[in-house]
Amino acid sequence: MRRFLALPRFLGNRCNRVGLFFGLAALMLLAPVSRAQFGPPPTTPVHDPAALRPPAGARVAIIEFEDMECPDCAAANPVLREAASKYDIPWIRYDFPLPFHPWSFQAAVYARWFDQKGKALGNAYRDSVFASQPSIETPAELTQFTQKFAQSHGVALPFSIDPQGKLSAEVKADYALGQRIGIEHTPTIWVVTDGGKAPPFIEVVDRSKLYQIIDQALAETKR
Repeated sequence: MRRFLALPRFLGNRCNRVGLFFGLAALMLLAPVSRAQFGPPPTTPVHDPAALRPPAGARVAIIEFEDMECPDCAAANPVLREAASKYDIPWIRYDFPLPFHPWSFQAAVYARWFDQKGKALGNAYRDSVFASQPSIETPAELTQFTQKFAQSHGVALPFSIDPQGKLSAEVKADYALGQRIGIEHTPTIWVVTDGGKAPPFIEVVDRSKLYQIIDQALAETKR
């Protein structure tokens, strides 16, 4: 697996490999010149769309690939939660922990462990991590946070949460799926449909248009 350097957060909120590369180059060269970027951000080139569809019985769903240490994922989290609740549509969350984030992979493993106690608890943990992200700097601080979360929800966190590596394998499977699709940054968000007049998936590049995209998808899949 390719290694990435851990870089300061001032390089940008969106967790983007390409952006980090150029940010590092800029720091090394101390170049004062910057390029302006015009127009909307580019969409993700989808290489394998097989997973970009709603679960059985749903006309429309939100699919997100997230990194629990990504600041922009934290910003997107309440927006997606509110949209899924407002429209009563599935929100499918995949793990895509970026290699240059020191504790994001372990956070995803912890979330999978809480999923075993109940999917609602696992998602509550994810939401809580995102809300508390600025105060979690190291893997040790993540562990302390997780222990407090477990205690506050009446759950005993075992010394070893993944002795057989099953949860780690599940996180890695999500990451591999994201690579097959063509994920380049986190969060990557799509509104997906089961067909009809609607396109099978639309990437949500501008989150201010999320509700508009969902409204259109529901209208075009109405039967």
